[in-house]
Amino acid sequence: MRTHRTVGAAVVGALCSLALVAGPAGAQPAGSSTAFVPSTPGPVVRTHAEAAEYAETHRGAAPAGANDFTCRPSSEHPKPVILAHGTDSNSYSDFAALAPLLAESGWCVFVLDYGLAAGDEEYGTGDIRVSAAQLGGFVDTVRSATGADEVDLVGYSQGATVARYYINELGGAEFVDRWVGVASPSYGGTFYGLGAAAALVPGALEIAQESFSEALVQQLEGSELLAEVNTPTDTVPGVQYTTIGTNVDEVIQPPGNVALRSGGALNYVIQELCPQNLTGHFNMVYDPFALSLIRHALDPDRYGLGECVPVALGTGIPEMIIQSNF
Repeated sequence: MRTHRTVGAAVVGALCSLALVAGPAGAQPAGSSTAFVPSTPGPVVRTHAEAAEYAETHRGAAPAGANDFTCRPSSEHPKPVILAHGTDSNSYSDFAALAPLLAESGWCVFVLDYGLAAGDEEYGTGDIRVSAAQLGGFVDTVRSATGADEVDLVGYSQGATVARYYINELGGAEFVDRWVGVASPSYGGTFYGLGAAAALVPGALEIAQESFSEALVQQLEGSELLAEVNTPTDTVPGVQYTTIGTNVDEVIQPPGNVALRSGGALNYVIQELCPQNLTGHFNMVYDPFALSLIRHALDPDRYGLGECVPVALGTGIPEMIIQSNF
């Protein structure tokens, strides 16, 4: 059995165990997480499970089109785009379709694998505060390499919170024009009631953190970290915020917790734009309509919403569960 744990595996494991519980890279505190800049390009793939499988057998792979530090932003796309991955994952696993799409559309695209907690095997497991500092250091690196004053940030799942923490709490608003949160746990998830139940049991959250990861616990509805990033408001001036959510999110419950609540934020729900598309959390960054919507959010004047076609409920989930656990 593989030890790779995607968010899906963590959620499945958490549900099964409910009865048991009834700064920049190089400057992190000792025993904290580390970050890595992937440089070996992998192939373009079309499913999350296929990307996760490739990432597991090709450690350090970068999505095609990403991390070309000779890339210079064009007048059409003057701001580099940095992609922030999700929990128990990495840049290739989450962005093997999005990165090449954006690169082919003319953007300079960059990725960072962050938040590798001490003793863990996957990125996106360490304290989100530290991951946000690592992302901030990478933003400085990208700006220096490309000559750009500002960047755009696209975060998937945990990555949306990592990027927003950097903007809201670490002064990143000065260097970011657009933030796009895809399946963003903006106000956390209850994980079908697990989070609320665990919060009532003394020591349950600590057990969950030891069993899964600190970052996963920080994404529970009502967590201390989410209170930090959402107080006094969930946005700060100077940044354009967009969320992209789905009403059938398998992780973020209730799904309305994806949306930001401060004035000025733009909140998209896939089913409000394309009712027959029932893509969920795990399929979001591999669904063609969602990918087109991300590109639209980055440049709404140049790109439309994309073609609306039916997507079956549960698409991609069985393959992700099999890939994660066998």
